[in-house]
Amino acid sequence: MIESFIRYAIRHRWLVLILVLALGAWGAFNLLRLPIDAVPDITNVQVQVNTEAPGYSPLEAEQRVTFPVETALAGIPKLDYTRSLSRYGLSQVTVVFQDGTDIYWARQQIAERLQQVRGQLPTGLEPAMGPISTGLGEIYMYTVEAEPGTTREDGQPWTPTDLRTLQDWVVKPQLRTVPGVVEVNTIGGYSREVQVAPDLTRLIALNLSLDDLVDALERNNANVGAGYIEKRGEQVLVRVPGQLGDASAIGSVVVASRGTNVIRVADVAAVQEGKELRTGAATENGEEVVLGTVFMLVGANSREVAQAVDARVASIRSTLPEGVILRTVYDRTALVNRTIGTVAKSLAEGALLVVVVLFLLLGNLRAALITAAVIPLTMMMTATGMLKGGVSGNLMSLGALDFGLIVDGAVIIMENCIRRFGEMQHRLGRLLTREERYELAASATAEVIKPSLFGVGIITAVYLPIFALDGVEGKMFHPMAFTVVFALTAAMLLSLTFVPAMVAVGLGGRVEEKENRIVQWLKRGYAPALNRVLGWRWRVVLAAFVLVAGAGFAATRMGTEFMPSLDEGDIALHAMRIPGTSISQSVAMQEVLEREILTLPEVKLVFSKIGTAEVATDPMPPSVADTFVILKPRSDWPDPGKTKAELVEELEALVAKVPGNNYEFTQPIQMRFNELISGVRSDVAVKVYGDDLDTLMDTAQAIETAMSGVNGAADVRVEQTTGLPMLVVDPDREAVARLGLSVEDVQRAVAIAIGGMEAGMLYEGDRRAPIVVRLDDGLRNDADRLGELPIPLPTDRAETVRTVPLREVARIAVEEGPNQINRENGKRRVVVTANVRGRDLGSFVTDVQQRVAAEVEVPPGYWVEYGGTFEQLISATQRLSIVVPLTLVLILGLLFLAFGSGRDALVVFSGVPLALTGGVAALLLRDLPLSISAGVGFIALSGIAVLNGIVMLSFIRQLRLDGMGLDEAVREGALTRFRPVLMTALVASLGFVPMALAVGAGAEVQRPLATVVIGGVLSSTLLTLFVLPALYRLVHKSGETKDVMING
Repeated sequence: MIESFIRYAIRHRWLVLILVLALGAWGAFNLLRLPIDAVPDITNVQVQVNTEAPGYSPLEAEQRVTFPVETALAGIPKLDYTRSLSRYGLSQVTVVFQDGTDIYWARQQIAERLQQVRGQLPTGLEPAMGPISTGLGEIYMYTVEAEPGTTREDGQPWTPTDLRTLQDWVVKPQLRTVPGVVEVNTIGGYSREVQVAPDLTRLIALNLSLDDLVDALERNNANVGAGYIEKRGEQVLVRVPGQLGDASAIGSVVVASRGTNVIRVADVAAVQEGKELRTGAATENGEEVVLGTVFMLVGANSREVAQAVDARVASIRSTLPEGVILRTVYDRTALVNRTIGTVAKSLAEGALLVVVVLFLLLGNLRAALITAAVIPLTMMMTATGMLKGGVSGNLMSLGALDFGLIVDGAVIIMENCIRRFGEMQHRLGRLLTREERYELAASATAEVIKPSLFGVGIITAVYLPIFALDGVEGKMFHPMAFTVVFALTAAMLLSLTFVPAMVAVGLGGRVEEKENRIVQWLKRGYAPALNRVLGWRWRVVLAAFVLVAGAGFAATRMGTEFMPSLDEGDIALHAMRIPGTSISQSVAMQEVLEREILTLPEVKLVFSKIGTAEVATDPMPPSVADTFVILKPRSDWPDPGKTKAELVEELEALVAKVPGNNYEFTQPIQMRFNELISGVRSDVAVKVYGDDLDTLMDTAQAIETAMSGVNGAADVRVEQTTGLPMLVVDPDREAVARLGLSVEDVQRAVAIAIGGMEAGMLYEGDRRAPIVVRLDDGLRNDADRLGELPIPLPTDRAETVRTVPLREVARIAVEEGPNQINRENGKRRVVVTANVRGRDLGSFVTDVQQRVAAEVEVPPGYWVEYGGTFEQLISATQRLSIVVPLTLVLILGLLFLAFGSGRDALVVFSGVPLALTGGVAALLLRDLPLSISAGVGFIALSGIAVLNGIVMLSFIRQLRLDGMGLDEAVREGALTRFRPVLMTALVASLGFVPMALAVGAGAEVQRPLATVVIGGVLSSTLLTLFVLPALYRLVHKSGETKDVMING
């Protein structure tokens, strides 16, 4: 059947060529449309539920908001787990669903549950879902800042409030309409508000309260419609306008009247531009700015969206007032381009090496070019498959493509065709006729197509275990497996159709059957070595067994990690101060830190997010800052050879001199991934679960001490859960009752005076600003004078004294409380985090577990779990430990199908462990740990090793069936298949050489995979050329019948 298919392809060769070229052209078109990203998006399906609770302490936020929301969300179908964070003024519940859940369905379920829980929450609190984005969502960041020395039209300098107003009402609305943008989050500056700052002395003198002021503003700032009237057949709308036109109109609002005298707002308060009580700020290069972060919609093409945002930013710049700059500080496109550039360079260099090897070993330029043509055609067809399969072009999906592997089938066919063409020409003593050429091309292809197809089928089969991975590791490696399997399938189709058709068309004229000098020279050395090996076959097989055993032992002693970290080219720095540090103090400290970082010659710019942004996608207290250190291109460094690790060490030493800060070093995307996957930002997290916060802290501190002593531990921290200073105003219920007041009267007075109360909105066209009644900043920040705050007495008690000082009815004291409360699956938890430097992750966690078990006593009712990226390593290892053995059984089954002989199947299968020996040796030589990336290399190796074995063994069997003796068949078969085995090995390994040596962005992730394949192919080639003939000779006897030979 296969042979008739090949003959059909040769007979209709021009149709085949046109179809293949059409597929290639369609693939080239699809390649341009293919979504491009740096890495696959590995974020789990999650929805954030944020509830702003102004004035609520962490304990109150947990009790009143977080707990009811968590309880309402429990039991949603497909729910995996929930985790939550309760902080001053904020509750955030993160709901994680099982993989594969539709995000829109998940949000609908949550919306329904939130509707039910609203009645249980305190009045005025509204839970809201976060943007539909992922860990890779933050694709673009920009700052809005004023040039030094520039002023507004009125001659006043630009203030942070002005810049924030431009961001909120000019920049943000335009960026939100870009396709693929789901949210533009703002941090920094001050949202504009009109502050009405009461004069307490005048209010008391005029017998007015803060409530009177709020009521007056609310009652005098509204438009009312009164339907319509009909007048002479015309409908006339009736309106009663009362809305305040501008800030100056607020001062003329009447608060009360005393006889004929009218008391206006301006008489008892100052109306001024206020500063909101903000929760976050932003700085850049040591100056305060307004920072915008663009979030991409789930599933959008990050490069396209980032480019569209960049184009829109360029058009917005021209609409901004003179002196205001819109500066791009982070653009994902740069990393994507760098990473894809590394992959493309490796692929191009690999393809070039493959073509050179083909030419050198085939000795025929036309044959080499026909074989090499399979590479771009396969690539184009793969691009079509990726686009239709929803796989983006990224480091993982494109990084595992080995063009050497892709052309293996074509190489075997081409080598056999050239050999047979040469032999036939030599025998006939003339050039072949067209019909002879076509017939010979068909039979030569059919001769080797079965082992070739089986080999490629087996390589495809060994990638199947990767599809068994799920969760984070599945999302990371599925694109790789899909791409390789699709590329191999496309290459197989081309080997069946395109290659024989091109052989028939392109290999006319004289074909030289002599092997070139390189192959002849190698063969001269191989023939005597093979004779010696066949003579010493027992010793050779035993030596091979010892090698395999040694490699197995070495593998158990090697370090392990989930994935090598992708070098993003930039550094993220988590700067932490003591809990309770104010936002203004944090900004001042951050500015000092940034100026210090800028002294490094490799740094291009530094910018930071301090505290929590407008939408709390990444809630942090004011004492914590995310600092992004953007580096110059390596060519602009004073020492371009300096490694990233050396630069981080220099930076660490530099920032250690800045007092008042603790630091964690990571990278922008890595930080968000770690946080979204496991709720922490570091490599390893030890989670302590229990009820009492003090007990949790004591246990966590004991674990921190134990972890700090483990070799390789860096940035070991217990999360800050305590130490938040609070000014507590505790009403004295007895004193309050005696004066005819209620606790609410005291609370409301303090809330308005210190926190402020919104009393309507001021509308100016599309723009709006809240009108807030709050004491002047100078007065409200003076904690010592808070006791003098007048509390108005009821009118029946206010005959002689109209007010009473706050200190008479309440105890005022500064107390320390929890800084934040974290929960997971409804249980409180405290996390000890650490990053790992200078060693692998797996052995580090093993050491930590042993030390914690030995040195830390966990109280009854409390327990410890290990998380971070380590979780994925364990999960992937457990899954692969089941699936890989099953795959090996599948390979053995396929080999049995190919040969119909158990003995021969086992002989070829012996190639797998020997190939793995070379892979382990290569990793040891380059001092690389075992990772899932290296594991994928071992999977690919199994297929390559088996392919070579099939090619040689099927030829030896054919010679024996043709009547040749056992020893002669083994020797002749090995020598005849020497060139194709050598070629497939060389092209497979050389295709990966540029990847193994690459140093660009993303090279770290590809390096283990490429190293394993190169080392393994070398050892597998030695096996095929020496051990396999020896093994075959051992398991077969000279006088075997044909039946025994075929059926084992």
